[in-house]
Amino acid sequence: MDNKERIILVTNDDGITAPGIRALIEAVKPLGKVVVVAPDSPQSGKGHAITIGVPLRLNQVDIFDDIEAWQCSGTPVDCVKLARDKILHRKPDICVSGINHGANHSINVIYSGTMSAAMEAAIEGIPSVGFSFLEYSYDADFSLPKKVAGEVTQRMLESALPAGTLFNVNIPVVDEAGYKGVRICRQADAKWEEEFDERRDPHGKKYYWLTGQFKNRDTGEDTDVWALENNYASLVPVQFDLTNYKLKTQLEADWKDL
Repeated sequence: MDNKERIILVTNDDGITAPGIRALIEAVKPLGKVVVVAPDSPQSGKGHAITIGVPLRLNQVDIFDDIEAWQCSGTPVDCVKLARDKILHRKPDICVSGINHGANHSINVIYSGTMSAAMEAAIEGIPSVGFSFLEYSYDADFSLPKKVAGEVTQRMLESALPAGTLFNVNIPVVDEAGYKGVRICRQADAKWEEEFDERRDPHGKKYYWLTGQFKNRDTGEDTDVWALENNYASLVPVQFDLTNYKLKTQLEADWKDL
């Protein structure tokens, strides 16, 4: 397919003005026609939430040179749904989400608005990928993430991938000289050990602030966490079928008299 005929849907969860989405647009615009539909404000941690009960607003904005862009009042998933139904009127050839400020490796994929936007597109049969950079600074240098995003997106467009393909790509904070390339991984068995810090506001009323520490219980060298700690970008093929097939087979044998 000619690049001019490809439609690349770009979205994110940090909001349409975040530096990461601008970097992603720059990375993929040589590969096709880019259309941006992204939240009008930060939506981190929204997961696969959708908006019901209140109207959604969708406004075209002129903030990227020669790029059609729309901001949406809803969640990242809302953005993908509206893009498909009201803006593109067809499936895009690929959906790319990000580049997120901060990690979405291991269990973070469950909470991530970045990945949920990509997942929504994958549910519609659109090859999709979420990109995240392990740097939280607003002024982060996106040179390496742009390189990785461009290379992965190009490879996806050139490959015969099955419908519903979904990748979770995380990029380490390392200079290009120390970067070792993309490593295909599994999701690490790691999670946040969370605590709620109890505080009081100026009126003496209690409120809570979520804190915690990230704990990696996985010693494998094939995980996303290991790859990132060793200066690789991690690529995890993700699925949205949550069925535990091993346990299903066991239950079919052990519980057949139920």
